[in-house]
Amino acid sequence: MKVLFFTLVDIRTIHFHAIYEDLLRELAGQGNEITIISPIQRRHGKETYLIEEDICTILKVKTGNIQKSNKIEKGIATVLIEPQLKRAIKTYLSDRKFDLILYSTPPITFLGAIDYVKRRDHAKTYLLLKDIFPQNAVDIGMLSKTGLMGMVYRYFRRKEKKLYAVSDRIGCMSQANVDFLLKHNPEIDPLKVEISPNSIEVVDRSMDPEGRKAFRNRYGIPLDKKVIVYGGNLGKGQDISYLVDCIDRCGCIDDIFFLIAGAGGEYGILENFVSQKSPRNLKLMSWLPKEDYDAMVYACDIGLIVLDHRFTIPNFPSRLLTYMQARLPVLALTDRNTDLAHIVVEGGFGWWRESSDPAQCVEILKEMDKLAPEEYRRMGERGYQYLCEHYHVKQAVRPILDFAAESGAEQSCR
Repeated sequence: MKVLFFTLVDIRTIHFHAIYEDLLRELAGQGNEITIISPIQRRHGKETYLIEEDICTILKVKTGNIQKSNKIEKGIATVLIEPQLKRAIKTYLSDRKFDLILYSTPPITFLGAIDYVKRRDHAKTYLLLKDIFPQNAVDIGMLSKTGLMGMVYRYFRRKEKKLYAVSDRIGCMSQANVDFLLKHNPEIDPLKVEISPNSIEVVDRSMDPEGRKAFRNRYGIPLDKKVIVYGGNLGKGQDISYLVDCIDRCGCIDDIFFLIAGAGGEYGILENFVSQKSPRNLKLMSWLPKEDYDAMVYACDIGLIVLDHRFTIPNFPSRLLTYMQARLPVLALTDRNTDLAHIVVEGGFGWWRESSDPAQCVEILKEMDKLAPEEYRRMGERGYQYLCEHYHVKQAVRPILDFAAESGAEQSCR
């Protein structure tokens, strides 16, 4: 089967360990031919080009600066990406015919390019629904359903509905995502919606006590404290002001220390907090390469997830899998709509509090601080086993391959 994958992620090699690369590598390992379309942003000063790897082809398409840019630049680049992708496909992939088109949100503006290849090749389409835009932007005040911003909302909402319509199958990250999607889009046939969770190739990179000690010494992280690590995006969706308030109030808990490594539009809030208050319970680091970040996680004790309490859409952050692979218990401070809370608590490998009142964060951390190290290890092991049973990439490819077999895409190239 010939598979075309669209993504906004900057993929330069399929041999990197991350959710999309792991998924595509597993598909390639099962005898499928993989082509990836991934952006190269204008700031890098490169034109569109092809990368030929041993098990895949990657088409790097020159686009505007979609990530780490201001709202106006990002908005224009997002709208323009559709014709840029179509031109690149016509120029570089005109001689390739595809059986299955895989694509993830964000963004929803891949629509035109997806529809073009679908019609050209009579291909089947599978949407990996990773966020629900534009509603997520409305939830945190970045868009509005009224006024001038309401026009922008309605434009993207039409795009969203068209993307669902062009998708032959929609894979959602969890049951809460399935329920939300069908409730707010009743025109979607429930039979074409299924659960296709975030997944990874599970690799045991356990760090021995000496390795943990060496890493902590290297980065100036206390050896005698329970270290809560957060890594990744520091944007509007994480409500960084709430996180800062939590860290500030938790200064009274001697054994708790926060390690935050990331980047994003709200990073400056943390920088200002560090500059003004010099908190003794926090180390702030800028974005690290994924390999370094993964190693850092293994040297910590608790993984932290933070989501704005205003979200009505059920998010499911992929960083959860990194914590589970590292055998860390998880503290989830989120909205009430994500089923992440139920998974972490009912799975027995973490704690949850709604991310609206920092006092509740202090309360749960005081409770956590009383636990013996053995309990942390037991919880971490339960999380690792849950990961292997539910979020291993070998299970994640099954719905995709089953859909391809049902639709005839798998046989069409044989």
